[in-house]
Amino acid sequence: MQASSRIENILGGGSDGWEVFARARDMIAAGTPVTELTIGEHDIRTAAPILQDMHRAAVAGHTGYASIPGIPELRDAIAARVSRQTGVPTTRDNIMITPGGQSALFASHMAVIDPGDTALYIDPFYATYPGTLRGASATPVAIKARAGDAFQPRAADIAAHAAGAKSLLVNSPNNPTGVVYTRDTLEGIAQVCRDHDLWLISDEVYDTQVWEGDHISPRALEGMAERTLVVGSMSKSHAMTGSRIGWVVGPAQIIAHLINLATHTTYGVPGYIQEAALFALELGADFEAEIAEPFRRRRTIALDILSRQNTVNAVPNGGAMYMMLDISATGLSGDAFAHALLEKHHIATMPGESFGAAAAGHLRVAMTIEDAGFAAAMQTLCDFAKSLT
Repeated sequence: MQASSRIENILGGGSDGWEVFARARDMIAAGTPVTELTIGEHDIRTAAPILQDMHRAAVAGHTGYASIPGIPELRDAIAARVSRQTGVPTTRDNIMITPGGQSALFASHMAVIDPGDTALYIDPFYATYPGTLRGASATPVAIKARAGDAFQPRAADIAAHAAGAKSLLVNSPNNPTGVVYTRDTLEGIAQVCRDHDLWLISDEVYDTQVWEGDHISPRALEGMAERTLVVGSMSKSHAMTGSRIGWVVGPAQIIAHLINLATHTTYGVPGYIQEAALFALELGADFEAEIAEPFRRRRTIALDILSRQNTVNAVPNGGAMYMMLDISATGLSGDAFAHALLEKHHIATMPGESFGAAAAGHLRVAMTIEDAGFAAAMQTLCDFAKSLT
């Protein structure tokens, strides 16, 4: 018996990009200490008051089936947050709760893609994007952003691939680059979507982590609310990665279809987790800023270290918990450099090549360990790069 071609083709016959991460975990399992700057996992755990509320809700009996679209109170709270932040009128009918942002990405593409449709996405990309599109039976097509443009995608490059396509996936603040798309970039993207009748799927899970500039949701641009699905999550904004709670924001008729999809797939999110998410959202913007602050601080630490050398250069990271570093002056690929850094100094980073061809010769560094250890790792990385030139 053979598995379906859909499931066999999720990786497209290539690597999943996680070899350095897997090697680092093998070293740790064998007893070798490794400084991990690989995945976007907070170095703090979910705040105790949120966990206490989750416990309260569970003990109160909210452990059975919950409303599949999401409990009304949580949908209302997210709708109010979106309305307040973007200026776009949003109600619970525009919201569906999902088991995390990844589930929201998959569901969004299932809602707008037919088998074989072309789905566009920007390179560099979060590692799951191509597989998500293939899993939804789409034909994924990458649009390269350029290092020389600080990885701001060009509308003309997207338009060149838009004829016959069905959707475009964007992500700002961006993982892996940390780039925040400018208004000009987003207006250009919106124009292409309108001109070519594309659905826009906007991954905005890092919207609370903005260090320079402003986060603009493309759903707020002219003529875009009816053709945009926004992916959101509690993972990054509230350090609730393991709770698996996210959402899709979109036109009411699409949300109704997504509710049908959830009925036949995930069957919703546990009620006690949803109640804890509602409690967390009610902690307000000050709490979200508190969760984001360590990454703002470490970005400053990294930029100070980088300013004192001229081998490693940072891509302008206006947001997110990552830095993308250009190490091409060493003459090594990002993959070769990351493996060498791991073997020689036991520091694990993600090669740029893990996130697409556009990021070749780069590394992604996650700013996810305590300040002193992060500073030491960044200094060692820079010293190692200099030793290779």
